[in-house]
This record gives sequence, C-alpha cells and structure tokens, in this order.
Amino acid sequence: MTEQTNPRDLFRAAYENRYTWDSNFPGYRAELQVKQGEETYTGQIHIKGDLTVEVSGIDQEEVQQSVYTQLRDIVTHRKRSKFEDAHGKNSFSAGESDDTDAIEILVKGDAMGSNYKIRGTEICQVSRVMGRMAFTIDTAESLDTGEGYVATRYHVVFRNAQTNDLIRELDFEDNYEKFGDYYLMTHQVIHSKENDTVTATEFNFSNIKLLEPAMV
Repeated sequence: MTEQTNPRDLFRAAYENRYTWDSNFPGYRAELQVKQGEETYTGQIHIKGDLTVEVSGIDQEEVQQSVYTQLRDIVTHRKRSKFEDAHGKNSFSAGESDDTDAIEILVKGDAMGSNYKIRGTEICQVSRVMGRMAFTIDTAESLDTGEGYVATRYHVVFRNAQTNDLIRELDFEDNYEKFGDYYLMTHQVIHSKENDTVTATEFNFSNIKLLEPAMV
C-alpha cells in the first residue's frame, strides 16, 4: 500500500478486479451430476442471460432446491455492478495488516456490516453479519482470467453473531474453464463440517454450451 493510496481506492481497485460476466453474456446450459456421500443425482441446469437460474431433472426435490440455491450463489458473484452503485455511499478506513501483507478494510454504511481484507488487487477476506448469523470467507487461491480474478479455493466459517459460537465450516474447491468469451464453472467440491460431522458434496458440470443470444 503506497502513501497516496487511500482505503477507498484500494478497495475499489480490488472490487473492480473481480471477474464478472459482461452485458453480452448469453447464458448457458449444462448437464449436472451431484455426488453426496453414497448418493448420486443427475439433472440439467440453465443459466439465462439475465442470470436467472433453472434446475431440472433431479428426482429429489430437496436436492434440486439445494442445487438451485448453490447455483444462485455462484451466479451472484459473476454479476457485474458498478462500484458507485454498490459502495458509493459507504466510507472506508484501513485497519491492521496481517503477516500475509493483507490489509483490513473497515466499512461504514454497509447494511450487512461488511468488512474486508485486501491483498494486492484481490479481496482475500469478507466478513459479514446477517441478523443472528455472522460469516467470514477467506480465499486461499484464485484464478487470474486476464479479465479479473475468481476465487478457486476458499474457507467459510459461520458463527452465532451474539455468542460467537461456531456453527458450521465449509471448504470450497472450484474449477473453471473458458467457453467462448466466458469462464464457467466445471467442477466444485464442498466439504462441510458441522458438529464434528463432515460431508462432501461434488458438482460436475458437463456438455456445457453457451446459448445463442436469440435463445435467451
């Protein structure tokens, strides 16, 4: 961090360096296989150009809804929004630097009580409080797409916002490949730990095809 770089500029540079899909994103379809424990499910996904999500073909409604929720989370991070629209009313201040040279960015005015850590031009930690739930996401690895970075390995901790008691931990490993002009997820593994019980869920996306704009 140089002397002339203030916390707002530092955060803005990292925010604008995130990989997002542009306004020409046509959407795509893919086959999906979900493995959880001894169970395997198959279905289809349809991400539209407006970033709405459809999941079909999975015979377990609970699993299909879970896949829908997870895909919505994935797609949300690819949505492009201007810095001023998302953070224009917030104020930023610098906190401490840790032993990895990541600097804490404290935010005032954010409705979700968000704070961040920035390393270089990447957001490497997000901390938020949502009602009685608090969570922290730490990014360990990311992919440089040449048009911004996307996190590929990250750890999420959920705590009770009032007592700070640990509720659940999640470890994510994501893989992306480029299709046409866009990077799309091809594989994701989630390890969930709750009450000393660890479960693994694996998503495999295949036969990925971008849509023609007229089909959106």
